[in-house]
Amino acid sequence: MRVFKFGGASLRDADSIRNVGRILQSQGDAPLVVVVSAVGKTTNALEGVVRAYHAQDGTAADQLEQVRNHHFGLLEALVGRDEAAFGNVNDLFVEVDWILEEMPDDPFDYLYDQIVSIGELVSSRIVAAYLQKIGVEAAWLDARDVIRTDAIYREAWVQWDETKAKAESIARPLLARAGRVITQGFIGSTADNNTTTLGREGSDYTAAIFSHCLDAESMTIWKDVPGVLTADPRLYKNVTKLDAMSYKEAIEMTYYGAKVIHPKTIKPLQNKRIPLYVKSFLEPEEPGTYISDEVTDHYPPLVAVEHDQALLQIATRDFSFVAEHHMLEIFEQVAATRLQINLMQNTAISFNICVNVIDDRIERFVALMDKDYKIRVERGLELITIRHKQDSLLERLKKDKVVRLENRLGQTVQLVLRAAPLLEPIE
Repeated sequence: MRVFKFGGASLRDADSIRNVGRILQSQGDAPLVVVVSAVGKTTNALEGVVRAYHAQDGTAADQLEQVRNHHFGLLEALVGRDEAAFGNVNDLFVEVDWILEEMPDDPFDYLYDQIVSIGELVSSRIVAAYLQKIGVEAAWLDARDVIRTDAIYREAWVQWDETKAKAESIARPLLARAGRVITQGFIGSTADNNTTTLGREGSDYTAAIFSHCLDAESMTIWKDVPGVLTADPRLYKNVTKLDAMSYKEAIEMTYYGAKVIHPKTIKPLQNKRIPLYVKSFLEPEEPGTYISDEVTDHYPPLVAVEHDQALLQIATRDFSFVAEHHMLEIFEQVAATRLQINLMQNTAISFNICVNVIDDRIERFVALMDKDYKIRVERGLELITIRHKQDSLLERLKKDKVVRLENRLGQTVQLVLRAAPLLEPIE
């Protein structure tokens, strides 16, 4: 049994979904669990619905209607006016209609998970309906029936023992009967059956959870790139594909911000020595990148870039050194506000952290710390991580940039940068 994951780019329109169908047809009768993301930019659109509903600005219903109509158009292009398929999709949107009819009394993060999660549910229904139309047998599975999480909404943690038990009692028998199972990435549920999400771009992680729990032979992530590249081709020229890499290197690169794989994906696979393939849905016959524990670590320089970064310089108001008890207080509030720290550096009188800019988390952190700490926040930064660095590459990456923070560990260098203002001569 293998696990395939198809992201939003592979499902962005009807032709793309037909291509997914061809890929699955080419697999013969091999047992497969197929994990799908939301279609195209649906998650962004549904985030807009949540914000509008929470703000009560009067546009939430109209924004949801646009998302609904887009999916209905996709479904009609793929299966025609199939009443059962349209009923399954419409029922999911009706659940959100009911939410929007009430006042938003629940916390924002809870509402986010209840609304945004329908993106994956709807896309999986559409894919399942299309596969049925072209004669590819596949059973639809609600991932929330299998993946049990805690109640930290928007970044839920998997409860592994319960999830493994449900995978054995629900997913494995369904797979044995149907041969193929279509399910959703990104979502789970609490013990009280409230929907949770696993963090943005979390569908890779979902596929790894199913792979781990069902002892998959392998897992494949289907992307719009030929495999894992040495850098983002949208940002840099002359990038090359890695034919193979180790779990360790993949964990390091995804942790530092490489977008090709979600950071939590590798560890569940490594723990059971399940190989991972990253392949192109545009060229499905090409080998892609192979990730396992069999690969020798020897790599060219690898570059990962995180945009939308902020640097927080934290100092005590009484001018004392930042000592261990200060660290405890800082990290308690980091955990409370769920700041995502990408880099830390300590000096005698300040503690510096580079974090992702997400919603109002920085503002809430500063408010909680303001009584005892002075915090300077600098936004508009980017974090570049270079693994297996070369000095010449390092200097090129710094060109026309101001280095706000630099950290070195062995052959890994991290740079927090901002664009340098370009001076123009007075004429």
